[in-house]
Amino acid sequence: MNLLEELDDALSPGGLLTGSDVTGRAAGVWRSDALCALAIARPRSTEEVSKVLKLCSKHKVSVVSQGGLTGLVHGADASPDQLILSLERMRSIESIDPLQRTATVEAGVTLQTVQESAEEHDLFFPLDLGGRGTATVGGNAATNAGGNRVIRYGMMRDMVLGLEAVLADGTVVSSMNHLIKNNAGYDLKQLFLGTEGTLGVITRLVLRLREAPSSENIAFVAFNSFESVPKMLKHADRELGGALSAYEVLWKNFYSLVTEAPAKNRRPLPSEYPYYALIEAQGSNQELDERRFEMALESALEDGLIVDAIVAKSSTERQNLWAIRDDVEQTFRDGPPVIFDVSLPVSAMESYTAGVKSSLEAQLEDSVCWIFGHLGDGNLHIIVQTPDGKAQQHRKTIEHAVYQPLESIGGSVSAEHGIGLEKKPYLHLSRSETEIRLMQTLKAAMDPLGILNPGKVIDPIQSPSL
Repeated sequence: MNLLEELDDALSPGGLLTGSDVTGRAAGVWRSDALCALAIARPRSTEEVSKVLKLCSKHKVSVVSQGGLTGLVHGADASPDQLILSLERMRSIESIDPLQRTATVEAGVTLQTVQESAEEHDLFFPLDLGGRGTATVGGNAATNAGGNRVIRYGMMRDMVLGLEAVLADGTVVSSMNHLIKNNAGYDLKQLFLGTEGTLGVITRLVLRLREAPSSENIAFVAFNSFESVPKMLKHADRELGGALSAYEVLWKNFYSLVTEAPAKNRRPLPSEYPYYALIEAQGSNQELDERRFEMALESALEDGLIVDAIVAKSSTERQNLWAIRDDVEQTFRDGPPVIFDVSLPVSAMESYTAGVKSSLEAQLEDSVCWIFGHLGDGNLHIIVQTPDGKAQQHRKTIEHAVYQPLESIGGSVSAEHGIGLEKKPYLHLSRSETEIRLMQTLKAAMDPLGILNPGKVIDPIQSPSL
């Protein structure tokens, strides 16, 4: 039998898709092109994932694992000779332990489903991002997703206690730890977190939950200068006593874009200021926390840190403020822009962003550079469009302007979306030669045939020429 016949036998009914069932799917949530692959394998269990990888290893066929396809770096792209491994039929919430505060889930479950399941037990899964309804927790783990609340709860790797993964040869590594403190040898889950499916396929996870916050306060504030932005961050963190959960900053032109027609967001503050921030705090007593939150804002106004502010007074108003921050879709009005996800020291942000804008203006006249992001954890999203709506045709020029300055200031070309194919040429700006060589060594040891998501993140070790 050939590979497809063997896969069809190994998978439960409906587990193998070919032909138009493959090409009829989009290659990504933000993309219009179709999927490209030999076939799509859709296992229902870790055991079936193991069978798929054993067969692909036997036939030396490469495998690209896919989650919700919300990534932005082409990390889940496949070619006609590669098999797509989709965990879309592995969407079970196996258990939630309210006492241990853990959730045991399959990797194909969506982030929103985990959030809602935790809420049913008065618990809270802190990871949150705009693609919550589509993104899967397996994909979140494979890319070490960040999102809106990293400043308080950390990245996805800080929320994974244990996991189960399948190696390239089909070996199942079950490290389903439920303990917060466990120093018994190597922490093997770290081999699969943030490695984008290049070392193994994550199939199940043990997630750390928190007690659900019973208070939430959100404000939208304006600044006269960038100097006040990080000062307000420190002020809020100090005055709120650890309750600060998000600090999202918007540059003026992005704020204007998402609060003017055809966008449907209502403008909460005038658009005359250069910078804005959405500030969120979560706590345990709405009345007391609300008063402390308002006092922090009042003192910031008195000290001149902020020049205007509005506080959400209802759940609807809180959602509306978040909708302003999340309305990235407005940047696609004139065609697909070039989107970046970088991190850098807060102290370098003003000069860095000014330099990027200056470089783009010099090379691409009248180009637009929208900036916003999770400034509280050093993460900025930069979106670039050209007047003709054809920014993608100028990608190399734009990438150089955004990425090159990061090397000298200790920044990273990827804050939370991974490397994939798109950022691989720039990995050396953020990782040393020694680090990249060690990554290659790990890849060669764990996937000697190079069949797991080949070509992504790093190139294989080159054999010395004879």
